[in-house]
Amino acid sequence: MGQAHGITSATPVTAETAGRVARVMAALATASRVRILARLREEACTVGELARAVEMAQPAVSHQLRILRDLGLVVGSRDGRHVIYGLHDPHVAMLLDEALRHIAHLHDAAAPNLHDNNHTNHGGAP
Repeated sequence: MGQAHGITSATPVTAETAGRVARVMAALATASRVRILARLREEACTVGELARAVEMAQPAVSHQLRILRDLGLVVGSRDGRHVIYGLHDPHVAMLLDEALRHIAHLHDAAAPNLHDNNHTNHGGAP
């Protein structure tokens, strides 16, 4: 992996930094927040558009957006009567993309094991 903002695989992780990372990663601990971030990765939009896209009630989306905003993952800017929400910066999209790649990697790694287990003789005659 490359070096961004002076961060490398050799960068030490202090207790304070670990706490900050844990809070940011907690955003990915709720499927609704992941879906909201994924939709915002496509383009910025209003809370109403988000609610329709992620099939959630608008107050629930607003609540999740407040959490994501407090974590520094989402920003909102006023456009007349509406607030347009978007990802704080490209790092948020990269964080989500890496999580998705990791899930795909785990799935791909498990697939041969599932295939082998389906063809394993479980105590019956050969």
